[in-house]
Amino acid sequence: MADEEPLSGYTIDELATLTDVPSRTIRFYQSKGALPSPTIRGRVAYYDDAHVERLKLIGTLQDRGLSIKAIRDLLAHADKGELALNEWLGLEQQLKEPWATDVPRLLDENELRELVGGRRPGVIAELLRLKLVEREHDRYLVRSPSLLEVALRLEAAGVDFETAAGAAELVRKHMARAAAELTAFFYKRTGEGFGRDLTAGDLTDAYRALRPLGLDAVRIIFGQEMERALRKLVASGATSDLSAKATRKRKRTDGKRR
Repeated sequence: MADEEPLSGYTIDELATLTDVPSRTIRFYQSKGALPSPTIRGRVAYYDDAHVERLKLIGTLQDRGLSIKAIRDLLAHADKGELALNEWLGLEQQLKEPWATDVPRLLDENELRELVGGRRPGVIAELLRLKLVEREHDRYLVRSPSLLEVALRLEAAGVDFETAAGAAELVRKHMARAAAELTAFFYKRTGEGFGRDLTAGDLTDAYRALRPLGLDAVRIIFGQEMERALRKLVASGATSDLSAKATRKRKRTDGKRR
């Protein structure tokens, strides 16, 4: 009797060893539809090299921050030939490119003191209280050096740190909502006003143009709206109270000095 031909493929334990993906994780991917089902021979499930490559791809996409549901949907479209995965990955990388060039800095005490300049004692404590600077063991984390620079320049011009920080939070709150609404708007218009077509190349070109021009548009629109709001404030007569307020403050200050 001739020897039986050995079965090709990998059991789930062999696949787990080969790919360093635990068996329970492989089963999870299958249950979510991200990994194709194995071939069943008798009572044993066998996987092949296509499963090995799919697991590598799933890991790559997870490293890029995609959820398992997003991975499942993306791979389903790719399997049907509805998108070129390499082109999509290029588009996805474009979407994750930073808009701001502001990079956090970790400074020692001397570097921070040099950054804030020869200001009054207590400035660093005030910056820490307002979370413009955060303590990291024996160093100081500046999450946004650009915003700190703005705050320092405003403080030198007479706008204190608390006012600057409060203004930054107001801007951030409204810009966060605007960014979310704009993202939803552009996504809805994809291929019908945002990008000439639904190809990854067209969308990448549109997004690449949007990033610098979008920042310019925000600066221009914000400037226009600030002008409008300040003209409205002046027209209301509210600024006429400022002189009286300044006089009252000066009298209080003089009284404390006596």
